[in-house]
Amino acid sequence: MSGEGKTVCVTGGSGYIASWIVKLLLQRGYTVKASVRDPSDPKKTEHLISLDGAKERLHLFKANLLEEGSFDAAVDGCVGVFHTASPCTHTVKDPQAELIDPALKGTLNVLGSCGKYSSVKRVVLTSSAAAVVNAGRPLTPEVVVDESWFSDQELCERNKNQHLEMPFQVEAYAEVLWYPLSKSLAEDAAWNFVKEKGIDMVTINPAMVIGPLCEDDKPFMPTYQVSQEKAKTLRADFIPLKQSIKETVESLKEKKLFIQ
Repeated sequence: MSGEGKTVCVTGGSGYIASWIVKLLLQRGYTVKASVRDPSDPKKTEHLISLDGAKERLHLFKANLLEEGSFDAAVDGCVGVFHTASPCTHTVKDPQAELIDPALKGTLNVLGSCGKYSSVKRVVLTSSAAAVVNAGRPLTPEVVVDESWFSDQELCERNKNQHLEMPFQVEAYAEVLWYPLSKSLAEDAAWNFVKEKGIDMVTINPAMVIGPLCEDDKPFMPTYQVSQEKAKTLRADFIPLKQSIKETVESLKEKKLFIQ
């Protein structure tokens, strides 16, 4: 699919998932307007600026998730918006300020900007598996989690300082449910907003991104299946796990971050 002559916005452009979205969009000929917190910080932008096609078709915008209207300039003129900007952490001192407000208010601020421009034909919201698996249902190897699942916000709120079922075991973190609560609130608010405003939106709920290991050497083992049917209707082509791990190692070698 060629994106020549079309402009797309990616929020949180310096993030891992967002960076790949930007790269793929540029490869397909799109002009990309990516929001970052500080466009002048080379540590956050160098990998984006060096992408093929970035010089001609990548424009960086400063935006703040908590500032209403902050994304107007980035969204204006775009046919699509990928909203990936949202904090992801399990160790917080102020959950409301560090997780919930940026996720919830940030999502509504981005959607508010999308609602101002008729050029926007679709919004893709990057949510999280955390927004679906804490539904109070048992998670066993026979269970298939699909789009009918949604995390119980009351359950997350009630147990926000305790450990419950997650897509993987994270027993080291006492505040683990603050993150699921933030993602559940954000996705729920997003669906209500787009239904009211008539905005075409789809969500993706990734569970884990392959990359360098965590501090803990204990692997996170999935204990249930996740439905791929809806993703397949969007023509998503999943990369096999073995290939992803191989490409990750090759990339680490290439960048001299992995020594044989």
